[in-house]
Amino acid sequence: MLAIDLQGGVDVVARVESFPMCIDHLADGRLLVVASSRREILRQEADGSLVTHAGLGGLADHPWNDIVADGRGNAYVNNIGFDFASGDVKPGIIALVTPDGAAREVADALEFPNGMAVTADNRTLIVAESFAGQLTAFDIAADGSLSNRRLWADLGMGGDGICLDAEGAIWVSDARGFALLRVREGGKIDGTVSTGARYAFACMLGGADRQTLFACTSTGSGPAMADKRDGAIETVRVDVPGAGLP
Repeated sequence: MLAIDLQGGVDVVARVESFPMCIDHLADGRLLVVASSRREILRQEADGSLVTHAGLGGLADHPWNDIVADGRGNAYVNNIGFDFASGDVKPGIIALVTPDGAAREVADALEFPNGMAVTADNRTLIVAESFAGQLTAFDIAADGSLSNRRLWADLGMGGDGICLDAEGAIWVSDARGFALLRVREGGKIDGTVSTGARYAFACMLGGADRQTLFACTSTGSGPAMADKRDGAIETVRVDVPGAGLP
């Protein structure tokens, strides 16, 4: 795993003996890594070592995908529900991982769950359902359970990685449309950034003022990405910073 600064400097953060699918940080700054092929979440300690944060094998045998941590020490991780290469599409789930490493299913029947975000008040989880072409929201209970499933925004198609900004809008990586979309609750799109002929798979607001939108892009999709080896991190400045700033 790599850390890349705005000047293009690259540092190796960790080496994982598995496929490191997605990452997020706990409130105390420790890194969480979805080790998809091991069906585990790993946690990086202060000394740089990686330890098992939670085992996921008892919940699903198919690939684990995206992760998001809230401000209370909980993490949510989703499973797409089928083997991507097989084409035999089945619904996926979301699992809750509590601070003690216990994991349980908290949502099901998701059409390829992908990017997720938790609002700053820890009350709402939003997930992109890529094959449904929509963003879906849930209320978060005190124990981390999810309820009141509802449509947050109809995208029409696609939807991959997502992130929230300080106005409550969501940036969505639209791989099929070769763009990044800023979407309001209800589905209004009030910002679009083209990625040319490159697929956009993930996005995050960062930088010193959280007004740099980072996007992970590639000219290939699926297994073709490994063959092309032309993935890149691209940036664009935006007006509204990421959620969580004072």
